[in-house]
Amino acid sequence: MARLKEIYRNEIAPKLKEDLKLANVMEVPRITKITLNMGLGEAIGDTAAPEGVEATLARLGGFGEALLLDQQASGATARTELGWAPTRPTLVEELRAGYAPRA
Repeated sequence: MARLKEIYRNEIAPKLKEDLKLANVMEVPRITKITLNMGLGEAIGDTAAPEGVEATLARLGGFGEALLLDQQASGATARTELGWAPTRPTLVEELRAGYAPRA
């Protein structure tokens, strides 16, 4: 987060001040909070207990076994093992390129 704050202060805030023709740097809008949404939807209010391993296997069969594996992925793994290359810029790159949202 410190990297994003530094980029905002050193690159984006001066650009905003100039573009908006502001007299004082204190008039530049500040970022107070960044929220990442995980889309839990209805699961937030659901108080039901999770299903056990045996029940999952009985209900889903072989597919349930695949779901129960400890499968973790990272961007680095996807790049090296799968040959994946990101097609969109990162949040920091988008902020560095310009602050205006896309239409």
